Amino acid sequence: MDIKTTLSDPRLRVTELVSQYTDPSASVAWLLCDRHNPQSVAYEVVDATLEAKRLTYGELRRQSEAFAAGLASLGIGKGDRVATLAGKSQEFLIALMAIWRLGAVHVPLFTAFAPAAIALRLTGSRAKVVICDSAQAPKLATGEDMPENPLWRVVVIGGEQAANADPLAVTFESVLKGGAQQPVSAAASLGGDAPFIHIFTSGTTGRPKAVVVPIRALAAFHSYVEFGIGLRDDDVYWCAADPGWGYGLYFGVLGSFCTGVHSVLLKAGFEPLTTYRVLVDRNVTNFAAAPTVYRSLLCSEIEPPPGLALRCASSAGEPLTPDVNEWAVGALGVEVFDHYGQTEAGMLINNHHDPRLTRPVKAGSMGVAMPGWKAVVLDRDNDVEIGVGEVGRVAFELAKSQLAWFKGYEDDPAKSAERFAGDGRWYLSGDLGRVDEDGYFFFSSREDDVIIMAGYRIGPFEVESVIAAHPDVAECAVIAVPDKVRGEVIEAYVVLRRHEKAGPEMEHEIQQWVKTRYAAHAYPRQVHFSAELPKTPSGKIQRFVLREQRKKDGSIAATGAGTN
Repeated sequence: MDIKTTLSDPRLRVTELVSQYTDPSASVAWLLCDRHNPQSVAYEVVDATLEAKRLTYGELRRQSEAFAAGLASLGIGKGDRVATLAGKSQEFLIALMAIWRLGAVHVPLFTAFAPAAIALRLTGSRAKVVICDSAQAPKLATGEDMPENPLWRVVVIGGEQAANADPLAVTFESVLKGGAQQPVSAAASLGGDAPFIHIFTSGTTGRPKAVVVPIRALAAFHSYVEFGIGLRDDDVYWCAADPGWGYGLYFGVLGSFCTGVHSVLLKAGFEPLTTYRVLVDRNVTNFAAAPTVYRSLLCSEIEPPPGLALRCASSAGEPLTPDVNEWAVGALGVEVFDHYGQTEAGMLINNHHDPRLTRPVKAGSMGVAMPGWKAVVLDRDNDVEIGVGEVGRVAFELAKSQLAWFKGYEDDPAKSAERFAGDGRWYLSGDLGRVDEDGYFFFSSREDDVIIMAGYRIGPFEVESVIAAHPDVAECAVIAVPDKVRGEVIEAYVVLRRHEKAGPEMEHEIQQWVKTRYAAHAYPRQVHFSAELPKTPSGKIQRFVLREQRKKDGSIAATGAGTN
């Protein structure tokens, strides 16, 4: 285990972790696997029937050494990109450790993505191999959205038939078996500045932005699970977030591997009763999830079963509403602590569970700056700090932020420049907020139009681009609308080429169009058909006008009422 709560000053612990993860000989496989007790449980992998299979660190090492050798036979080496398009499973964990054992770079892909979104990310990352579930394999078949001669090989988990359909595909089992003949025994040592993750985050305009994560970022991730999550050696930890996105990968996988804590991985999708059963059956003491999970438990009205052993509960991905905590204290026996962060940094501001940092929770506050980060609020127009209670840009002073690691987006200097101010003095979160006299930060709004639904960041431009490709659509815009369970959902405003086609059938057609061409989770829950969209004099669509009109009366009064 590598969890320390004995140092009186958490800042000393930050310095210790930074030194550990920036070492010139830093090896991801050693830091996340090989240094842990081989008999210790890394994960209990729980299947859809709630049967659990334990994966020890010793078994993870042996299996990943074999799979790494198999990947090497496919031409994978240091710096090469290997993508995963797979759900939570033992094979997924083995694949990750094998990728890092070779010094290769992991590219996470969300399983709800449609082929076009997958192809964009595979091409952008220059992936050489894709490891996928058999159910995901058809998305990689050559077709309208996939290149005719892809540059990547496909490894299929549990799907010989799916692998046989692609002459360049092989099964996970065959790669593992082939590598077992001569496993990779020496883990690559690359140093703290070497990349080990290549992840994409959504924005409001343009293509998805690529964040290349260096090994030294593990110091920030490790600090968060100690300070924010409050992990202890005796915890059973379950992070319910999807590892296809930042929080689930950083803290549902890497945080567990950093510390060696006994963790839980549920293969099945979210369902309230299943969640309660896993919490009880696996004796979970420390739980982290998006607010959507807590809201869904609340709305299910299912009586929590006896036997809950929760010591800590955490929430991240979107603001946590006070009603969730009012319910949680009685239902779960603990208060849910809200945390704030982003793909480009990890977690930044928290209501901390570490007893050295715990303070009373203030309703609506995302907490205080985590040790290792210096948080401030800047004026909206000038790069100067503003007073207590004033709303401005939430930013971080880099010279006083030991845990900072983000240098910019891959191959996108213009977007990179937007994240820094004051000649590189400040890292800009892209969010507006305020700080009170006690140092508590409160989220106000996003500076851009990114939609956060159930903890997933969705760039409106990507969804709009898909809708706009529909042959009957002239132009469109999408916005976020508050939702009791998901926090926000997408609604679309569409101008048709022939307005008489507006109606329920066209709405359903557009929804299916987005599901099959972008992502199953990111379709508009409502489609409003309009004669025109509000725009600036230069022709830019004014999403804020749509949001204000939607709040007011559910339609665009000035441009034509929606049909829903």
